[in-house]
Amino acid sequence: MPTRVLLRDVALHLNDRDEVAVALRTLAAGTLIDLGPGRAELTIPAEIPRSHKFALAAIAAGAQVHKYGQSIGRATAAIAAGEHVHSQNLGMDNTGRTHEFGTSRTALAVPNEPMPTFLGYPRADGRVGTRNYVGILTSVNCSATAANLIAEAFRGFALDEFENVDGVMALTHQSGCGLVPTSEGAQVLLRTLHGYAAHPNFGGLLVVGLGCEMVPVESLVTGYDLPSDTLVSTMNIQGEGGVRATVKEGIARIRAMLPELNKRGRVPVPVSELVLGLNCGGSDGFSGITANPALGVASDLLVAYGATSVLAETPEVFGAEHLLTSRAVSPVVGQRLLDRIEWWQGYAKQGGGSLDNNPSPGNKTGGLTTILEKSLGAVAKAGQADLSAVYEYAERITERGLVFMDTPGYDPVSVTGIIAGGATVVCFTTGRGSVFGSKPTPSIKLATNSETFNRMPDDMDLNAGRIVDGTATLAEVGAEIFDLIIRVASGEQTVSEELGVGQEEFIPWQFGTVT
Repeated sequence: MPTRVLLRDVALHLNDRDEVAVALRTLAAGTLIDLGPGRAELTIPAEIPRSHKFALAAIAAGAQVHKYGQSIGRATAAIAAGEHVHSQNLGMDNTGRTHEFGTSRTALAVPNEPMPTFLGYPRADGRVGTRNYVGILTSVNCSATAANLIAEAFRGFALDEFENVDGVMALTHQSGCGLVPTSEGAQVLLRTLHGYAAHPNFGGLLVVGLGCEMVPVESLVTGYDLPSDTLVSTMNIQGEGGVRATVKEGIARIRAMLPELNKRGRVPVPVSELVLGLNCGGSDGFSGITANPALGVASDLLVAYGATSVLAETPEVFGAEHLLTSRAVSPVVGQRLLDRIEWWQGYAKQGGGSLDNNPSPGNKTGGLTTILEKSLGAVAKAGQADLSAVYEYAERITERGLVFMDTPGYDPVSVTGIIAGGATVVCFTTGRGSVFGSKPTPSIKLATNSETFNRMPDDMDLNAGRIVDGTATLAEVGAEIFDLIIRVASGEQTVSEELGVGQEEFIPWQFGTVT
């Protein structure tokens, strides 16, 4: 006897325009689904995996298919009612998107509650840190090993007497020489290194170079707006007499910084001083239903209080950019976003690729089929706030409100740019189970489903899957994320911080000629 179930018990029909529903659990072949009063039953002809889509009615070949009330592609073959809708019968649709500027702007409700506060580190340039690190910044890969050896000296119990210092970390990279100085690639690297050097989460900074590289250490700390209270020291391996001498001297210089940095305690600061980075990785069919929109609720709360929220990953807003341009505060801001997408289309084509093919194998296993579907879920992280500004990769963020930064979709490269821009907390949503973490800015991991959260509990900070489980609402989880952001900004460690993840995830975006 076939199993007979109600649609609302086994799937989500997200919008009246949608021809598809999303399975809340794996549906066996032969399952009879009651679509509700006045509607016919349908039979599932073949198994539908959890978080995947199935058709609620027959869909003709060539017809648009909708999810979230928006087109996610066109049927590449006729699709029967109950049939699995995925790569075998759904393809890209580049038609029908109209780019309007500012036509859907929304005034966020002013919160009734008093301005919340977090415990932060006010810096001399007016920004506020959420951590108090010493950074060892390398100007070139040639000094990477020396920097790592210096940082190793401060692991374990070495900082026990300095309770207000969060750690000593090396920021190493693969570049710094052999670049054309005026090239776009060189400028992006310099912006990234400058952004980290001036970051409010670094109270102390040791810059280590080789001595003959294209990017000299002095260029990272002079002629740029570092907070005047950042303790800064520079050194070159060639000038110090080699790696061993550099490591010994570097350890001594950082030890000399620690007593002063330890005097800097946390003080209450309005949440309006937070800069929140938004990112996702290992997305699945639940991402745009649970963690992403719940993060959007938290983001809107922060923006309503006067804080800054940074959406990114340009290849993963492609196909949903019209939802952002319609919220742009001006045509100039909206056009800047379209210009960056146009750049990416050319960049991808130059490399033999296409933005149309963005979803990864893991995304597809998780139920995402096209970049349109993935992007519609991704932009949900941005809530409903107006789009105030668009920044290039690693550019200093100065506007408040919701802003966008042009970054690749590759998680560590994207977040590196966001942090270089000034993000002091990052929220990272994942469906498949990313193990990403970041330093000096903490990264909060939000699971989109309970299965992933329960399978990887030591890598997740919060379970947004309770929304589809029916045990929490979108608004409740959004409020929990908001509260967690404040606690983490005040010093509570994330799971990735407890594991020590984040140093190797510093990966500046690299492109351009290397000579």
